[in-house]
Amino acid sequence: ATARKLLSCRSFSLLSGHFTQLGTFRSKFDNSNPFGRTEVIDNTLNPDFVRKFILDYFFEERQNLRFDLILPLSMSNQDFLGQAYCTLGEVVGSLGSRSEKALGGIQGKKCGTIIVKAEELSNCRESVMMQFCGNKLDKKDFFGRSDPYLIFYRSNEDSTFTICHKTEVVKNTLNPVWQAFKIPVRALCNGDYDRTIKVEVYDWDRDGGHDFIGEFSTSYRELSRGQSQFNVYEVCTCACVCVTLLSFLLDIEVTFLDYIKGGFLLQLKWVFHMFCNTQAYLSQTGNPAQPTSLHYMSPYQLNAYAMALKAVGEIIQDYDSDKMFPALGFGAKLPPDGRISHEFALNGNPQNPYCTGIDGVMEAYYQSLKSVQLYGPTNFSPIINHVARYASSVKDGSQYFVLLIITDGVISDMAQTKESIVNAACLPMSIIIVGVGPAEFDAMEELDGDEIRISSRGRYAERDIVQFVPFRDYVDRTGNHILSMARLAKDVLAEIPDQFLSYMRTRGIKPAPAPPPYTPPPYTPPGLPIQTDI
Repeated sequence: ATARKLLSCRSFSLLSGHFTQLGTFRSKFDNSNPFGRTEVIDNTLNPDFVRKFILDYFFEERQNLRFDLILPLSMSNQDFLGQAYCTLGEVVGSLGSRSEKALGGIQGKKCGTIIVKAEELSNCRESVMMQFCGNKLDKKDFFGRSDPYLIFYRSNEDSTFTICHKTEVVKNTLNPVWQAFKIPVRALCNGDYDRTIKVEVYDWDRDGGHDFIGEFSTSYRELSRGQSQFNVYEVCTCACVCVTLLSFLLDIEVTFLDYIKGGFLLQLKWVFHMFCNTQAYLSQTGNPAQPTSLHYMSPYQLNAYAMALKAVGEIIQDYDSDKMFPALGFGAKLPPDGRISHEFALNGNPQNPYCTGIDGVMEAYYQSLKSVQLYGPTNFSPIINHVARYASSVKDGSQYFVLLIITDGVISDMAQTKESIVNAACLPMSIIIVGVGPAEFDAMEELDGDEIRISSRGRYAERDIVQFVPFRDYVDRTGNHILSMARLAKDVLAEIPDQFLSYMRTRGIKPAPAPPPYTPPPYTPPGLPIQTDI
């Protein structure tokens, strides 16, 4: 972190606010415990703090951060110089993972700015593709030749060995060529390039009494030299009996954050559709003005629809560059003629259904309840097809669409919805369905392909893109709505990064290079003239 144009003083210390699950949706006015403190820097209004803070990043959680600038006067006395609030997702989702915030907290004074930069720690994301062959291996079978295979072992800190890979068996040959295999470097040597790797060669026997042919030892550093004289290994006392490395190809596993740093998520248009489905014939829906309605607009607390919208939306909006969200509804009779619609703009403007921020979506939702007549049935396919049309026009990885459906009704067009999902599975989009109210949502589980991949008319979905949850499973029994929303958001958003990566990987779309590090303009002390070339 760095700070600029601070209030005049002698020395500074930066105090980072805590972030915890229980604080995920807390107001910035809540009390919080400090997470850590930087070093003190003297005699500057533009300090560059050296100490870094290591935080666990969770896409599916809203991780609030608070930064306090402190002037330490003594061991027990300090002056407050300003503070700033943001979320970890906001920092990560900014261009170059760099966020600049104005410091506030002192009435009538400009406290300067703080610049926070996030960087993903290396966690040995390398994988390696290797292929080996054998030459003149020992003949162990009485009839025929050997059936050789290799076993790879990683050495442990206590000098023991743990098996980490076994090749296939190549039948009836003394000169086998094993198939190339891919293994994470952390599994092969735990990221220690000089750690011993032991390889044993066996002859496979049907009865399980496999015969030992020989062994050799190497290391990742040696293997990384590729095919060369250094990677020809004798496996017994006879020099002509050997195993040879044929190829070595290093691959670095791409993560969700790599795409963020490359600008993909800044260009994404998270299409956040909040579909308010209601059915007038269900008693629990009723008139939104009545407390028995699921859409009841209480002056004291959010209804289930609003809680689901706010829980998911406040996290997703950190990754949207313009914070403009199209919000549609379905299952209503529209004025003035009372026609039934399964696709209408909540803000009443079909040409421009975009709302400013999550607050804008919620305002449009509340206003629509005053102008439309809630009606059934519950048809999902028109909505999914609507978003799929947008997603089908953008297949270069520059945009990824997230569709949020909030519904209180049991689905009416299951066959059509399954077909729509199968068709959408090959597009850059994910679908989140949140069921509210007491309805039986058992049929909805079929849409969530965690256990059995969804299919339609003999075709299976290319990948799992649906996450369904009933909101009642996340309601806190003590009535803590903040905790309820945190639980809901964590569960429904946890699969989005993997679904995003599955699309990118199957399409061969690599993350764009990260932008060059930010270079601040040269600092000119007050009172000095600024030199320019004319």
